[in-house]
Amino acid sequence: MTQPTWASKLPDEADEWLPVLDIPEPQAQRRLTVLVRWILLIPQFIVLVILGIVAFFATVIGWFAALFTARLPDPIARYLSGFLAYETRVHASALLLVDVYPPFVFRPVSAYPVRIEVRPGRLNRLAVLFRIILLIPAAIVQSLFASGWYAVCVVSWLVVLILGRMPRPLFEATAAMLRYTMRYNAYVAMLTSAYPKRLFGDRDFPGTPDSAAPVSATRPLRLSTAGTVLVTLFLVIGLIVNIFGGTTAPPDKTHDSAVCGAAPGCRTDAPF
Repeated sequence: MTQPTWASKLPDEADEWLPVLDIPEPQAQRRLTVLVRWILLIPQFIVLVILGIVAFFATVIGWFAALFTARLPDPIARYLSGFLAYETRVHASALLLVDVYPPFVFRPVSAYPVRIEVRPGRLNRLAVLFRIILLIPAAIVQSLFASGWYAVCVVSWLVVLILGRMPRPLFEATAAMLRYTMRYNAYVAMLTSAYPKRLFGDRDFPGTPDSAAPVSATRPLRLSTAGTVLVTLFLVIGLIVNIFGGTTAPPDKTHDSAVCGAAPGCRTDAPF
């Protein structure tokens, strides 16, 4: 894939590749599929749980291998990359970002509107060794973001059901959550050395021409003022839920396995 000008690495990212997410602009959605979206996705959730169990052991084995070789073995990297892409497609559908049913295909699906790009490469052994400690700040942010979104998900669902499409600001905030979660999960699985970042979208890179053509609605992800407000609101609501709700478990273990397939950030493969 040709790398657009705006996606060129900054000086502090010279040795890392930040995973990217491609989602098309929000489109009209069928109200019937919106109404029963999570029911339709039950088979996908079951598959995710099964694949996630395998991914858990692959991640553990990959962690030991990366300590000695500073990179994931190719078979493990391929499996974890495929799993990350699969779960991202399912999550995008569950979050009402697209109205196309995700295929039961593990390999990359170029025709599907939701795609990711990861580039497993060389890892810092010290960062691999202390990955569980390094993950704590990102895990807190991801947990707050996801908790805030799910606290108001019924409202979001009603909005899409009534309007027949997702309003642009809501799309931006939801896509920002999915992208950050995908990057967090990629870092957990050691598919990248790049720490999860750009929660509030992609800032303008120095020297980027205004005519640089975007690849998709999320590449680059430009948040409007309303989208930024929603992201902030989700984080605040998530903080309130965590402080006063008393029901939020540690990140990646928030839901039981029956719901885990639908919830970004809730994974059965994370060894942490």
